Order: sequence, then structure tokens, then C-alpha cells
Amino acid sequence: MTGSVLLAGAALTGCQTVVGLPDQAELPDENFDYATAYAELPDGDFTWPAVNYQNFDESYLRQVVEYRTREMPGTIIVDPYNNYLYWTLGNKKALRYGIGVGRAGFAWNGEALIRVKREHPIWRPPREMIARKPSLERYWEKGFPPGLRNPLGARAMDLWQGSTDTLYRIHGTNQPSSIGKSVSSGCIRMWQQDVIDLFNRVPLRTKVVVLGKDPNAEA
Repeated sequence: MTGSVLLAGAALTGCQTVVGLPDQAELPDENFDYATAYAELPDGDFTWPAVNYQNFDESYLRQVVEYRTREMPGTIIVDPYNNYLYWTLGNKKALRYGIGVGRAGFAWNGEALIRVKREHPIWRPPREMIARKPSLERYWEKGFPPGLRNPLGARAMDLWQGSTDTLYRIHGTNQPSSIGKSVSSGCIRMWQQDVIDLFNRVPLRTKVVVLGKDPNAEA
């Protein structure tokens, strides 16, 4: 059923738990075609540019990895300190994406749910950003229109705690070189091709856990 998490237990040893929305793409495997995955992507009225993925550390490419967690399959875990987003699959596996993190990406941590999923989102700059750059005031009322220059990119997923919008977003980026880096602004940014891929896998009310400290740091 669209909008609900599908959990099909693996009946045979080694079989992967199936999570997420129906009709999603196959998970990446050892024969995954990255050239096609990160090629120029037509998307409604827009065409997102290809990603020069060969210029990046391969750990930031979309891939299934070993990942141990107590969270249920289908949970998103954001590690802003190491620039990874994990979508848990069960059986100690996760689909990992590279991310870029702005100051806002470290400003909030905890648990939330995806309450809103937006295709071709309108971007409205927060008041704090307008204070730093008054020229953005013109986008406060109607927002920055969708398109190739929009800071939220191709998709946005808004995180809420109950009836409160955390103002924390998982979204695309028009600055592909920012993946794997800490940048000046924004929350959690992904390559357009990757945020569309994740968007097409996760339903509304997906649980998101944003880590509050570097999991690799010494206690």
C-alpha cells in the first residue's frame, strides 16, 4: 500500500529484508552501473546535470554496506560528522549515501519523522539567513521557485517531531561538489540523483535519527 512501510521477513538465510515503498529501484550490488545512476536525469520540467562521481571518494557513492544498529529496518540514520546517510535494510545492512552538511546540519539532533515530502520544492530562506544576507528578503513571501538554481534541489523531506517542524531537511543540492564536506549553509544535502532515489524508497512517517556526536570519536 502506498505510503506505508513494507516489511517482508527473509525466509531464507542470506535473503535481504525488503523495506520501503513498492516499485522502488533495485538496490546497488557489485555490478551496479554508476555511470547510469549519476547520468543527466530528466525530471518533469527539469533535467538535473550529471554528477562527475569519479572525482569523489567512492565511499560517498550510493552503495549497500555493513551497518549494525538497533533501529528497525526502514529507519534513516544521519551521521553528519562523517557525511553519510544510512537507510537501514535489516540483516546488518544499510543503503548508504554521501551527504554534505551545513551549519544547520549540526544544529539539531535526535529523532523525528518525515511528515512532508516535496517534489521540486520551493525554498524560503530562514530569518537568520535573511539577517545575514538582506537581499534574500525578496524570497521570504513567495519563496525561491523550483528549478536548477533552487537550494533545495530536486526533492525535500521535512522532519517533524509531533506537531513541531524541526526546520531540518533532507534535500538535494545544486552544488554537487559539497557532498562529503561541511559547508556554509543548509541541512543535509544530497546529489540530485541520490535524493530522488531515497525519496522513491521511503514513505511518509519514516523515522529519522540524527546522531548527536561522531560515532567514531573516542568516548
